[in-house]
Amino acid sequence: MTWTISRRGVFASTAGAVIAAAASAPRSFAAQSQPNILWLVSEDNNPFIGAYGDGLAHTPAIDRLAAEGILYRNVFCNAPVCAPSRFAIITGALPESHGPAHNMRATAKLPSFLRGFPEYLRQVGYYCTNNAKTDYNCDLDPAVVWDRSGPKAHWRDRPPQSPFFAVFNHEASHESAIFKPTHGRVKPQDVRLPAYLPDTPEMREEASSYYNCLEIMDAQIAARRAELDTAEVAEDTIIFYYSDNGGVLPRSKRYCYDEGLRCALVVYLPSKWLALVEATPGSVVENPVSLVDLGPTVLSLAGVAPPSHLYGQAFLGPHRGEARTHVFGMRNRMDERYDMVRTVSDGRFRYIRNYTPHRIWGQHQAYAWQARGYQSWEGVRLAGGLTEPQDRFWHDKPFEEFYDLQNDPDQVRNLIEQGHEDRIRTMGEALDRHMLDINDNGFIPEGSPVEGYTASRDALAYPLREIMRIAAVAARRDPAHLDELCDHLEDPSEVMRYWAAQGLLMLARQAVPSISALRNCFDNDQSPHVRIVVAEALAVLEEGGPAVDALADLLATHAHPRVRLQALNALTYIGDLARPALPSIERAAASDDEYLIVAARYLILMLNNKYKPTSLVYDASILARQMKRG
Repeated sequence: MTWTISRRGVFASTAGAVIAAAASAPRSFAAQSQPNILWLVSEDNNPFIGAYGDGLAHTPAIDRLAAEGILYRNVFCNAPVCAPSRFAIITGALPESHGPAHNMRATAKLPSFLRGFPEYLRQVGYYCTNNAKTDYNCDLDPAVVWDRSGPKAHWRDRPPQSPFFAVFNHEASHESAIFKPTHGRVKPQDVRLPAYLPDTPEMREEASSYYNCLEIMDAQIAARRAELDTAEVAEDTIIFYYSDNGGVLPRSKRYCYDEGLRCALVVYLPSKWLALVEATPGSVVENPVSLVDLGPTVLSLAGVAPPSHLYGQAFLGPHRGEARTHVFGMRNRMDERYDMVRTVSDGRFRYIRNYTPHRIWGQHQAYAWQARGYQSWEGVRLAGGLTEPQDRFWHDKPFEEFYDLQNDPDQVRNLIEQGHEDRIRTMGEALDRHMLDINDNGFIPEGSPVEGYTASRDALAYPLREIMRIAAVAARRDPAHLDELCDHLEDPSEVMRYWAAQGLLMLARQAVPSISALRNCFDNDQSPHVRIVVAEALAVLEEGGPAVDALADLLATHAHPRVRLQALNALTYIGDLARPALPSIERAAASDDEYLIVAARYLILMLNNKYKPTSLVYDASILARQMKRG
């Protein structure tokens, strides 16, 4: 096994001389007691951290931890938002293998063999606590996973002589923190805005607030570490600091760029436990690491072999695996908006594949649009004041993107057709292999009977390799494939028909010759998911008519709230043609489903010509309903 490790000063912006890690295995656990393991987790932040070379950041606690421990430079979450990312962390498995866990705020039914990894620690005597966020996107029972989970959970309450594994989640850097200014050391005039964001007062205020929130979070990290010293357990405790996903300025959280996927990770091991690693204090690890590897790494450090069915692999301890060369990320539904993106990075380059390029990057999301930065960005766009890189967010996507992260850290120069053919092919093939290996559920429309770990393994219902091919044909939007897409409207697989319909929808007016095939599918297909896509295509091609009535009916009557949400999204994207559906849309706005409410409110404002970027779509009444439901 080879890991790339370097030495560096704590404030260095680039790594020092790179050396290969020793290939010898770590010392056996045989004669050692088990270490305590402490996770200090922050929410929604990129490495705006001094130890990562950010000279504007004030993060002395994390910087000290890095100076005394190991800093991982190329760390990526598995999804650029909390719930799917936390699914990967708690299970050691990938959310897109266990649909609908790849969607934001869903409840996946886990197969019987998959557990929360702390259960394995409890079996060998660890006292396991979580304070306090769960958000696991599946049917895990926290009472089974943890000895104690909640705002009062603490390692101090463990039985005598028991080792502990304890998690503390820190929300000071959460997205919601920038909905109002946080004043402090960093001022708006101090910050650098990336090239894809307009230079507005609101953007500067949010960026400076972000730094100030991270300083608050850093002090919380320091306080948690001090608790170990006070209790005289510091020399027995391995500490992990990491962020659960990227964020949180516009085009970061929820988006498959480095700003949404790149995270911080620092691991500190007291001298007593240094034999478990192949790096010295103050080292930097350059190899890519995925957050799905965190659970297996904790098991390895505790002397427990990670179960073989996990995708995650340990990067420390006696059960350490091979260093990764690529890490993968994904996006499907984010809040009330549907999209499908898959991506791979080696730390230096990023390859992105957009399977729904007809949906703009800047789909309105009510929760995110509480941020004045998003509001100002859309406002400048409506006033015609954006540069080309800034305006791109409001347009259709290409099927593929490729970025050199070293020379273009803002990812504004798409190099997909600019001389990187071999690397693009290699990374694209790696992404294909990965999606097939994990049986990626992301092509399955949410709420389909095919969805889920077990159902999606039916090769007749979900012939993934062929579906991936047709989805790529669809997303390339080449009218030369129109006949092939029409043929697949009669495929036995619902998912194949769904992507054939998506391809015709993406062709827009170029799909006029397919109207007869679309009408036949609309009249005869029993799948609501297929009919929604076909109805959207027909509504555009025929300028309204029965297709709009069908969407209104599905929105009003279908039992599954996510099928209703898909119908509501289709109505949104046909614009003024959706006016006959207003009664159904208004009923959705009065429902008890958060995503239906905000999507309907937005569409009502649009149809009534009352929408402004500052319109209040998400408000306290929705939050109150959420809290009441728990």
